[in-house]
Amino acid sequence: MPRWVVPSLVLLATLALVPPALVVKARVHRSAQPRVHIVQDMDNQERFKPQQANAMFVDGRAMRRPVAGTVARGQLATDSHLHRGLVGEGYAEAFPMELSSELLHRGRERYEIYCAPCHGMTGRGDGTVARRADELQQGTWVPPASIHDEPASTREVGHLFNTITNGIRTMPAYGSQLAVEDRWAVVAYLKALQRSRRASPADVPADARGELR
Repeated sequence: MPRWVVPSLVLLATLALVPPALVVKARVHRSAQPRVHIVQDMDNQERFKPQQANAMFVDGRAMRRPVAGTVARGQLATDSHLHRGLVGEGYAEAFPMELSSELLHRGRERYEIYCAPCHGMTGRGDGTVARRADELQQGTWVPPASIHDEPASTREVGHLFNTITNGIRTMPAYGSQLAVEDRWAVVAYLKALQRSRRASPADVPADARGELR
């Protein structure tokens, strides 16, 4: 064996101990200087002071203008009727917008996506999810309420809007998934479904009553 092999192996073994020793030193030693940061990721980034220039942007400014329509959290001057379903201290009994066929069609579309899986297409609480849960009989499922039974059938539109927004009992909140106007559209469609269960010939336009059987 050549004479240089053993000293070389000893040197390599000694050098191999240097990284672990540096790691141990970094873990137990305190210093006012920042530690060696080989992989920067996004931990250390270039920053700019207010009113400073930044050539990265077309306008040359480091400070960016707020996106159009941006409102700071907690600073939104909300319309309580529209955004919370409240009029004064109580739930609103009227819609904050004019009812239209377009609103009802939108409400039906959103209802069939978000509500029908549990409440069913007609609102009786017999959606596909509810039926499957009944079949499994795992003992943890709370059947969804029928919108045609009390108290849901007698609740104010503002109360229904609040339920969709914030959830109730085991029903989750949909305020983060449905826009304000869409929540009201769903409420309008719910009221149409409820009215359909209590409809009478007087609710049919006079020129169409002859088609009734």
